[in-house]
Amino acid sequence: MGNDLVKQQLTITMDNMDVASKKLRSFLNEATLSNLISEGNDTSEEDYQLILDQFRRLLVFFDEGLESGNLLLRSENFRKSAAEKTLFWIFHQCVEEFFQPHYDIWFEDSRAAYTGKNAIRFRSDVPVKIKDIVKAMEGPLQEVREELDYYETDYRTKVKQRESK
Repeated sequence: MGNDLVKQQLTITMDNMDVASKKLRSFLNEATLSNLISEGNDTSEEDYQLILDQFRRLLVFFDEGLESGNLLLRSENFRKSAAEKTLFWIFHQCVEEFFQPHYDIWFEDSRAAYTGKNAIRFRSDVPVKIKDIVKAMEGPLQEVREELDYYETDYRTKVKQRESK
């Protein structure tokens, strides 16, 4: 892929990651375990802890991806190989971590693509504000996923070709 295409993908990715990151950071700055528990759902304290832990984990990955991507975009000479590596990392550590979380507290409903509904489903009943923040992040991260899906396959092919030489 040409430098312009990779730079364009990186820019789109940074814009969407920035949106998701800001929404998540705002939520985490306001949310407390005791507030979530007091909302009266049947969700256990352990589930709330896992949700907040997963959100914090995602925010760390988002921040790392944003820092790397924005540094590349600001540099005088655009380094295509570094940008490709960063996009690959973002695809796996941010996007895939969102859709397939480490703590397994939500999951992606594959049928959602056919129904036009949000794809994320929680394993237990959670407050609306948790559902809302996940919905708010899902859109931008789905766009990144779609943008980088082809790119991710192309990057893997390039890496395998380099290894076989």
